Amino acid sequence: MAETIKNLLDGNALWVNNTLKHNPTFFDKLATGQSPKFLWIGCSDSRVPATEITNALPGSIFVQRNIANMVVHTDSNLLSVVYYAVKVLKVKHIIVVGHYGCGGVQAAMSNDNFGFIDNWLMHIKDSYRLHQEELDGIKDEKKRFDRFVEVNIQEQVANLAKISFIQEEWDNGDFPHIHGWVYSLKDGLLKDLNVSCSSNEGLEKVYQYINKKK
Repeated sequence: MAETIKNLLDGNALWVNNTLKHNPTFFDKLATGQSPKFLWIGCSDSRVPATEITNALPGSIFVQRNIANMVVHTDSNLLSVVYYAVKVLKVKHIIVVGHYGCGGVQAAMSNDNFGFIDNWLMHIKDSYRLHQEELDGIKDEKKRFDRFVEVNIQEQVANLAKISFIQEEWDNGDFPHIHGWVYSLKDGLLKDLNVSCSSNEGLEKVYQYINKKK
């Protein structure tokens, strides 16, 4: 076995031993089930692990990750995760978390050809198109890149709000609340972009579903 792979297994054993020293019943409780209050939709980037950067314990955050934290309405994997989170786990909050310096967003800013991944980047480019006037007006490329990261998060929050079964949950109660955050790799801090929503009122009418049972 390659030494680098063995390091992961050794690290796991060390983590188990250290965890049991502090909490002997930790895994007994963890094995009984999960009841997370949060669904985290983040980037696949290895530098942005949900539980570590929020100092949260295993079992507290349900996680879905993909390149550039996208909410694509034809992505059955993501939709299945979101559906399970809101319908079965009854999470209270869904958080879309992007990060400055995102390689997927940077690739979508360019006109370079990246092969198969271009099919995924097309969805990120759509976010640019929706905010093109603002973004093209930012002459500093680094600042434009950072702002593109932020507006992409904003668009994914809106995409979540457009999902029919999330609107169904809103018709039945106050949750889930949807939030948009951005993470800085430079200082490790999360920032709330203040684009939260908990109803479909802010959506264009064509995206609003009507509960015919009411």
